[in-house]
Amino acid sequence: MTTGPTESARLPPPGLPGLDPAWSRLIEVPSGTASHTFHVLDTMPGGGAELTVLCVHGNPSWSYLWRNLLAALPDGVRGIAIDHLDMGFSERTGTVRRLGQRIDDLCDLTEALGLDGPVVTVAHDWGGPISLGWAQRNLQTLKGVVLTNTSVHQPEGAHAPRVIRAARTRGALRRATVDTTAFITGAFEMSHPRTPKPIRQGFLAPYKTPERRHAIQVFVEDIPLEDDHPTGPVLDGVADGLQHLADVPTLMLWGSKDLVFSDLYLHDLEARLPHAAVHRWAHAGHFVAEDAPVASVVVDWIGSLDDTPVVDLHGAPESSRLFEHMDRPELVDTTAIREMTGRSITFGELTRRVDAAAAGLASIGVAPGDRVAVMIPPGVDLATTVYACWRRGAVAVLVDGALSPKQMSAALKAAYPAHLIGIPKALAAARALRWPGQRISAVPLTPRQQRLFGAEHDLESITAGPATTTDAALPDADAEAAVVFTSGSTGPSKGVRYTHRQIAAQRDALIELYDITSADRLVAAFAPFALYGPAMGIMSVVPDMDVSAPASIDSTTLAQAVDAVDATIVFASPAALESLVRTEGEIEDRHREALGRVRVLLSAGAPVRASLLRSAQVVFPNAIAHTPYGMTEVLPVASISLPELDEVGNGAGVCVGHPTAGVDVSIRLLDAEGLDHAAPGYTISPNMFGEIVVRAPHARLAYDRLWHTTYLASQPLGWHATGDVGHLDDEGKLWIAGRVAHVVWTESGPIGPVGLEKSVEALEGIYAAAVVGVGPVGIQQVVVVVQRDDPNKRAALAPLERIDEVRALSEIDVVAVFEVPHLPVDRRHNSKINRTRVAEWAEVALGGGTLGSL
Repeated sequence: MTTGPTESARLPPPGLPGLDPAWSRLIEVPSGTASHTFHVLDTMPGGGAELTVLCVHGNPSWSYLWRNLLAALPDGVRGIAIDHLDMGFSERTGTVRRLGQRIDDLCDLTEALGLDGPVVTVAHDWGGPISLGWAQRNLQTLKGVVLTNTSVHQPEGAHAPRVIRAARTRGALRRATVDTTAFITGAFEMSHPRTPKPIRQGFLAPYKTPERRHAIQVFVEDIPLEDDHPTGPVLDGVADGLQHLADVPTLMLWGSKDLVFSDLYLHDLEARLPHAAVHRWAHAGHFVAEDAPVASVVVDWIGSLDDTPVVDLHGAPESSRLFEHMDRPELVDTTAIREMTGRSITFGELTRRVDAAAAGLASIGVAPGDRVAVMIPPGVDLATTVYACWRRGAVAVLVDGALSPKQMSAALKAAYPAHLIGIPKALAAARALRWPGQRISAVPLTPRQQRLFGAEHDLESITAGPATTTDAALPDADAEAAVVFTSGSTGPSKGVRYTHRQIAAQRDALIELYDITSADRLVAAFAPFALYGPAMGIMSVVPDMDVSAPASIDSTTLAQAVDAVDATIVFASPAALESLVRTEGEIEDRHREALGRVRVLLSAGAPVRASLLRSAQVVFPNAIAHTPYGMTEVLPVASISLPELDEVGNGAGVCVGHPTAGVDVSIRLLDAEGLDHAAPGYTISPNMFGEIVVRAPHARLAYDRLWHTTYLASQPLGWHATGDVGHLDDEGKLWIAGRVAHVVWTESGPIGPVGLEKSVEALEGIYAAAVVGVGPVGIQQVVVVVQRDDPNKRAALAPLERIDEVRALSEIDVVAVFEVPHLPVDRRHNSKINRTRVAEWAEVALGGGTLGSL
């Protein structure tokens, strides 16, 4: 390293976007026998703060990185963002300052500022180890730690980031960092979306000349890539010192598209700080504070530091076990799972197989707490694998097969499983798409296939060993059991974390709600329910269908499955019921007697029309049709039978019945100014419209690596905000009117789309309808887009007669009615209409654009 030029500290030029010039201060700080002048941003230079947020930038940035956070801090919270010496607008000292010196500098600066706590540190990039070094020396004043895209260690077996290795090559470093601004501008090339030019100019403001960029090179040179690098021991000391932060609240905010600090470094820090909360943005790059709403997340997290943790389990059983029904002695010789291929397994055989598989997983390195992605179709192998993970104490990661390859990749990269068990198709995708985890085949492979897929083990081989797992080895009821991904039909697919206790409580809620006994037998024509049969201690079968495409089933396929197990309960999505009704005439007489013995017909996943349930009862003449309401995060919330639906009639949405036992439902008032932050009011007043919030012992633990999403969906603590809107009627029954994001904000107030949609769908010749809003919030216009029974015609403005019919159904003006061949629906249920896409299409159509397909 070479020394650089010297230059006095100075204030930033005026007019930098987002930077309040009143924040800038020059602070002279004694350092040994000399002193140096720092430039800092300080929102409360007079002191008197209840809390100080100390922001530390990395390379190649300056305190400008934290301008949005400083502006967002609430009253009473002081924000300080420093410029390191030789960086930003601080003094150019002409010296080489390595990590250890940088930590000393920060300690000297905070002493000069008179910080005496409490303090929350916030850091990025190389500012991470600097701030962590400071934190370890100032534990007595430390309130919390926030880290964004940083590192304290090069993970074992991993190469240093390619960007850094390229910059460190001979002759390239000075050109990239000093002679040009390439290192700075290159960092913004990792931004998603692209950072606006005025902001990029703000970051470049202190680095206009080569003389002012010398420290950018020094920072890169100080990264200890070599074993004998002088900074190596200092960085190791910071990493080792993280053990002292075990009781310090910690938040990690991560942009996963960072080509420098990738998810690899996030997972390393998670292992070192396992108590940390994490929020990961799949789209954000290196400057995560520019690409994602870091400021609002930090503010909410700071505000939550004094929250009292929710310890009331709201009626959850103290010692729930997932296996208590499956392991009952009287079921040993009873069939647990039957596949339509003819394969079946008894409960006794399933228990032995699960124990053996759990022991086999242990033998190949699956440890308690490890995440195991399971990508196997419903049946014996899926049940064996998931239950074996739970016996072992591992966490089953369940990714819906209906997700697109891109969505699957995003889900698995977010969950980051240590192991992946799948069929060959899944293993091939894992190899091609570089999914994480040790690969284990669900079926035996040839040596060539093992090499091709990179799978050294298969489920059958590892299950052939002795079953050594005992009940004493079962994990604690509050240990994490599963990460289940949402369908992605109403937003990006999210991982939902569940404990053993919560899954057992969900099973128990279903048993109680539908009076399920060991005499029942289940047909699960809906993938998420394929695992529930064995857990409830009842025989189950999955029809010979593509469970990732519920609408693919026909009446013959379903009837065969019902007959195969003499089913008493059938669970099918609305799309599956639609297909069943369409092909009802194809059912063979020999199956109709079995269909007549079904006592409960369940359909969920999207609002279910009473007319559809009535049509389905022709197939199941002695069954009572029910539609449970819930979501991946909590199911069931409520349930209603067809007779009850007929009794309540039409209303402002779809009635889903009374909340089930143990479930509390309330309403959160909506605020048109910020749909993501609903107003804090809660009510159980009849007919109050707003977001539905629920509390139940079987509700999710949290969203995976999405701290802020969990926080926003958990207000007040212990509740879950569903994202659905509706109301409770005079009798306490719950009505669903749509999604928060699909509310139409008219001059007359907010409108949920579902009520009008159901009325329109009752008109002759209409298969489905979508009600959307077009225009600015507060003055949106209502547009209705309908799918005709005849799907062969092109999209067009509806005839005047149809428009008049629709307008007669609504008290709110409908500005336009369009007819389309098909409405876009979700991949999992084939039932949820993508109203966001419809609204975008309708806006183009109203503007005179081409009426293309949806």
